[in-house]
Amino acid sequence: MKGNIPSRDPETAHRPVRGATVWLTGLSGSGKSTLAAHLARALRGLGCATELLDGDQIRAAAGAGLGFGRADRDTHVRRIGARCADLMAGQGIAIVAAISPYRATRDECRALVESRGAGFIEVAMQCPLPVLIRRDPKGLYKKALAGEIKNFTGISDPYEPPIFPEATVDISIESVDSALRRLVQIVRVKTT
Repeated sequence: MKGNIPSRDPETAHRPVRGATVWLTGLSGSGKSTLAAHLARALRGLGCATELLDGDQIRAAAGAGLGFGRADRDTHVRRIGARCADLMAGQGIAIVAAISPYRATRDECRALVESRGAGFIEVAMQCPLPVLIRRDPKGLYKKALAGEIKNFTGISDPYEPPIFPEATVDISIESVDSALRRLVQIVRVKTT
């Protein structure tokens, strides 16, 4: 079954294989991109057709003219969701790393992906705000707290965490390896 996660469990070997979207959502610096990159490598190592969709990279490449107000953020997230739905036609696995701050827009993306018969795995990337502010690898929190960045999620703009995510990860207390093992197992279940 090239392109999909092979099943070694004889009881699930007869089930059809389907695509899935793994959507990592959380505040800036919560580990979305790091964990998504590790997950993409792990799934490719298992022979899965996998595409990594990083919100920052997509915004830089295809987000010309989009700002950070709610309407523009929703447009950005919907574009990512549409790309995920397109990938599902080939039973691929899309891994999304995007703040995607608004629950309703993430739910729209879930509905679109699931309408294609694919699985949707929402991963809540949690990390205490004081830890994120202290880490601040890009210096964004410092600028947001100083008022230099407007509409910064978690500081001057809201973030609506998932209510019932398929997984919750807090890299401040869990290793990337541990989180990765859990996510690979969830993907296995959702794609068979």
